[in-house]
Amino acid sequence: MSSDFGKRVVEIIQSIPEGKVMTYKLVAEQAGNPKAARAVAGILKRKSEKYNLPWHRVINSMGKISLKSKTGYSKQKKRLQKEGVIFNKKNRIDFKKYLFLGKMNKKGKND
Repeated sequence: MSSDFGKRVVEIIQSIPEGKVMTYKLVAEQAGNPKAARAVAGILKRKSEKYNLPWHRVINSMGKISLKSKTGYSKQKKRLQKEGVIFNKKNRIDFKKYLFLGKMNKKGKND
């Protein structure tokens, strides 16, 4: 992978444990560019297969899946549910229960 940012994004996504999620924005922040959430989405689209990324564990800041029905929404939801992630009636994920803050969260510990 060519950029340091891209390498960090891949490493961060690879670190998301089963049954947890991160947002595009949180991944971008931890990779060093808080305004690059869309770039994270692009990296996921281009590199998920090559790097065997758990792409389904990255969602939007509203706690929802961003993909549309024809581009993988159902597949992503099923994969998350298989890992034990529960969606509420509005198809949102409870961040208090499922958000992974990454290896370098603000409290200085792993989640």
